[in-house]
Amino acid sequence: MATHYIRKADPANLSGLRANFGEALSVSIANSLLLVALALVVVDARGANTPAPDKPPVTYPFTFDTLLADAKRRAATPYSPQHNRLPAGLDKLSPEQYRSIRFNPDAGIWRAEQLPFRLELLRPGNNPQTSVTVSTVENGLAQDLVATPAMFEMASALPAQLGKVSLPVSGFRVRSRINSSKIWDEFLVFQGASYFRAVAKNLLYGLSARGLAINTAEPSGEEFPVFTHFWIEQPGAHSSAIVIYALLESESTTGAYRFTAQPGVETLTDVDLTLFPRAEVRVAGIAPLTSMFLFDETNRGRLDDYRPEVHDSDGLQIESPSGEHIFRQLANPTKLQVSTFTTQAPRGFGLVQRSRQQSDFQDFDAQYERRPSAWVEPRSEWGAGSVELVEIPSGRESNDNIVAFWRPAQSLTPGHPAHFAYRITWNAEPAQPKSLGKTVATRSGASIDGKRRVFLLDFVGAGEKVDGLRLDLTSSAGRVSNATLMSNSALHGLRASFEMDPRDAELIELRLRVMRGDRPVTETWLYRWTSI
Repeated sequence: MATHYIRKADPANLSGLRANFGEALSVSIANSLLLVALALVVVDARGANTPAPDKPPVTYPFTFDTLLADAKRRAATPYSPQHNRLPAGLDKLSPEQYRSIRFNPDAGIWRAEQLPFRLELLRPGNNPQTSVTVSTVENGLAQDLVATPAMFEMASALPAQLGKVSLPVSGFRVRSRINSSKIWDEFLVFQGASYFRAVAKNLLYGLSARGLAINTAEPSGEEFPVFTHFWIEQPGAHSSAIVIYALLESESTTGAYRFTAQPGVETLTDVDLTLFPRAEVRVAGIAPLTSMFLFDETNRGRLDDYRPEVHDSDGLQIESPSGEHIFRQLANPTKLQVSTFTTQAPRGFGLVQRSRQQSDFQDFDAQYERRPSAWVEPRSEWGAGSVELVEIPSGRESNDNIVAFWRPAQSLTPGHPAHFAYRITWNAEPAQPKSLGKTVATRSGASIDGKRRVFLLDFVGAGEKVDGLRLDLTSSAGRVSNATLMSNSALHGLRASFEMDPRDAELIELRLRVMRGDRPVTETWLYRWTSI
C-alpha cells in the first residue's frame, strides 16, 4: 500500500509563487494559442521559395555527446540569460496587428523533401523575454536556422518596411499526418521556459510537460529553467519518430536532453537527460506536468458558471512500487496545497482527464473532453523520492494551477551529474489492469441537515454485482458513517456512498477502495477535504 504524506506550504508565499508561475507561463502556455509560426529560410536554401545563398552553409559537428560536454562546461560558469526586444518597427504594432503576421505553410522545413514530419518556428509574443536557437542536424552536421521576413504572410495594413525585419524565435512546433493522410496536424510544440506539449490522435492540446522544475511551491520562490538551444535531426523518409536535443540552463543547473517523439493513437515521448548542477538544488522536479483544474462536481458551488465542469485534468494517477493503483481527485483549494505520495520511485504517475463526455462540460469551444492525459514511466533507476502534487488557488481557467512531478530524496549537488530517463505517453487515459475498477465520477454535497458532507463515487470495470464485496474506507480525522455499496446498472458498475462529519478538523484525508476479501477490485480513491 502506498504511503501518503502531507506537507503544508507557507500561505504567505502564495502570491509570490503565482506571480513567478504566471510569468513563466505567459510566454509558453497562456499565449501559445495566440502565437503563430514564423517561417524560416535554411541557409542551404532547401525551401522552394528561398533565394540562392551567397556563400556555403555554415555547419558544425553535433552529437548527443557534444551536447553533454557543452552542458558540463557551462555548469562551471555562472548563468547569463539573454533578454531580447522586438526589432524596430515591430515594437510599435498593436497586439492585433502583431498577431496578423501569419506563417506561410509552404515554407515548412522538410516540406520540399516530402518527409513524414514538418518543422515550423514560433515567433515570441509582444514582450519577448528570451529567444532560442533552433538548428537541424543531418548526418552528424548541424546548421542553425535563420528566420527571414520573406517567409511571412502579412496583412496589407501593416507598414511596408516590416517586410525587411526579422524576428527572434521563441520555440517550434512539429507537424505530421497524425489524424488524416491529407492533413498535416500539429502534434508537438516546445515553447517558453522548458515547457512542451503533445497530443495523440483525435485529441486537443491541454496539459503541458516541462524539462525541469526547481523549488516549486517553496517559500524562496520558483526557479524556471529555460531551453536555450534545440537541435532537431532530419527524419528519414520512413521515420515514425523525430529526435530533438535541447540545452537547458538556469541559475542552478545546466542540462542536456534528448527527446524521441512518436505520434499516433498514443503519442510517445522518450526523454533522456543529464543535469549538471551549478549550485545545490534541494527541490528538483523531474518529469513535471502542469495542468488546469477550476472546478468539477465536488466544488462547483464556489464558482458561478453555467458549465458542470472546467478542467484540463481531473486526477493524479499513480501506480506505486507495490503495484497499488491510486487515483487522487484534483482540487482548486482556497490555500496553496502540497501533497506527497510514496517513498520510492513509482511504476508510473500522471495527470489524467477521465471526464470524456461533451455533457460533462457543455463547452463546444474549449472541448475539454478531448484534452489528453499524460503518463510518466521511469526508464532508469530513480531511487528514493516522492511524487509531489501542487494545487494552487485559481479563479480563472486560463491559469495552469496544478503541478505534479517526481522529487528525488537527495539534493542535486555540483560535481555530481544526475541522469534520468522516462517515457511520457500522451493519450485519452493510461491503461489499467482490466480486472481493476476505476473511478469515473466523484460527487459531494451537504447533508439534509447541513452538518455532514455526503460523497458519491461511481466505479466501472469491476462489474455491478455487490455480493461478496465490502468498502475499505478511512479518514485521517472527523468521522465517516453510513457507508454503502450498491449496483449502478446505468454504468454497469458500482456506486459507493458515505457521510463525513468533519467535527473540528480543518483538513481530512479520505481513502476508499472496494475489496473482495483481502483483494482490491477497484483502485484506491483519495480525496483531500478542507474546511475552507
